[in-house]
Amino acid sequence: MNDIEKLRALLPHWIEHNQEHAAEFENWAAKASEAGQNKAAKIILRAAQEMQVTNDTLQSAQNELGGPVHLEQHSHTH
Repeated sequence: MNDIEKLRALLPHWIEHNQEHAAEFENWAAKASEAGQNKAAKIILRAAQEMQVTNDTLQSAQNELGGPVHLEQHSHTH
């Protein structure tokens, strides 16, 4: 597998991982808000929103490379 194929396989994983983090950020922002830490909650929510912007950028890169490549076995080497 060449580097571009590897990148096309990694990008979907990175995007999914970021989505998981963003959901976790939102969960913890709600907990911070419930604890009366509204300013911190807003900051954490902003991080979740910025993660989506990052994912949009990674999606653009993936599209530019021709979309994801689905390989039966590929390395998760970062």
